[in-house]
Amino acid sequence: MPMPISIIIPTLNEEKTIKKSLKALQLLRLYGAEVIVSDGGSSDNTKAECDNLVDCWVDSPKGRAVQMNAGAQVARYSAMLFLHADTVLPNNSVSVLKVFIESTSIWGRFDVRLSGDKRMFRVIEFMMNWRSRLTGIATGDQAIFVRKTYFERVGRFPDQPLMEDVAITRKLKKISRPYCIKSPVTTNSRRWEKHGVWKTIVLMWSLRFKYMLGADVEKLHRQYYP
Repeated sequence: MPMPISIIIPTLNEEKTIKKSLKALQLLRLYGAEVIVSDGGSSDNTKAECDNLVDCWVDSPKGRAVQMNAGAQVARYSAMLFLHADTVLPNNSVSVLKVFIESTSIWGRFDVRLSGDKRMFRVIEFMMNWRSRLTGIATGDQAIFVRKTYFERVGRFPDQPLMEDVAITRKLKKISRPYCIKSPVTTNSRRWEKHGVWKTIVLMWSLRFKYMLGADVEKLHRQYYP
């Protein structure tokens, strides 16, 4: 069961989270997938934590979009998956990604689950997945995957500090609806835990709404990362 897919992970000081994500990818590597870490200048032990768990390390200028594009530049396979450093693929990732690779689908994403056990997180997950199915738009937390040909056709990730995932999936949606995998990836709920659930919900929906209205992305970035 060959797995010709390149998994690209942007990192910046992720020594506390990266190993868990990488360990979940080792079965995929056994089947032939390659794992690329594109680092934006980490000053901690991120690189050491990646030893023997990745196929390629890329030094890139800082910025998630820039880093993911840099990783895509060296990707060997025609299918690529962009994975956040604090997100873990499901146990059945080999079989579900194989179905996508062998299909005619152009791009897609996973459902998402938050790592925390608060009851409100289950509501948030449901709303995130429901919204994505309704709109056909995906976020980076959902582990977006795409054929390299179409990734290049839509101009890669735009060089912007925030909402690069929304921007590229808007373009991909014009070509086709996303291929949705119900098996969820698990993404770290650290931001929700740190800043509070309701405060984070309000902030994220506010930023998304402002972005839809054409607000300056740099200003939105400063609001998200004060």
